Formats: sequence, structure tokens, C-alpha cells
Amino acid sequence: MKISTTATAYDLDDLFGRLAQSAFRSRFHLSDKEKYYIEAKGWDTVRRHAAELIAKRLAPAVIPNDGRQTPMRGHPVFIAQHATGCCCRGCFEKWHHIPAGRALTPAEQNYAVAVVMEWLRRQMQG
Repeated sequence: MKISTTATAYDLDDLFGRLAQSAFRSRFHLSDKEKYYIEAKGWDTVRRHAAELIAKRLAPAVIPNDGRQTPMRGHPVFIAQHATGCCCRGCFEKWHHIPAGRALTPAEQNYAVAVVMEWLRRQMQG
């Protein structure tokens, strides 16, 4: 399935197929509380939160606590980041082939947000 973020469309079916093969990544799911949060706040707010969290916790070139900067719970975006390999630069490089050690470009940040939002959308439908 292709999803669009601004002027760019991403085909994420291959990525989600690979993630489904990972016992660790596939254990993440939204609880009823997190689904309610998305419904109550709305998609625009959740997307804004995703963009802010990606910019702060994933995009910098150097992250002092890389690998531990994203909590496992507390916000639907955090859960989605772990489920999609967008939680730290090591995982991001492994799953998305975007190298660590440099700041993410705006396009790469948009891609990460698109991946997180697509995972959330699929969780809300399933």
C-alpha cells in the first residue's frame, strides 16, 4: 500500500512484511487506552506529536543515550516507533537502511513519521 506524506508517497508493504517476521517488533500492539487516546486527540495531533518526537529523539546526528531514548510505553507514537524500528538510530539503520552518525534530513524525518503513522493506522483498523 502506498501512503502519502506531503508530496512523497512510500510503499511500505515490504517493510511491514519484514517487521512482521520479527518476534520483537511484532509483539507491539496498541491497547484500548492508546486507541482511545488517538480517537480523542485526532490524527492531526498524533501526527504532530510523531513529528516532534522523531525530530527530538531520532533525527539528531548524536544522541547521547541512543538505544534507550524511546520509552516502551506512555504514548502511542513510542509504541509505534518500537514496532517499526524507528526507535533509535541503530534500529533505524537496520530496518530502514538510513545510516546513523548524521542528522536526518527533513525528507528522512517525514519518512519516519509516515512509517509510524501507517503502523498506527493499521493498528486502529485491526
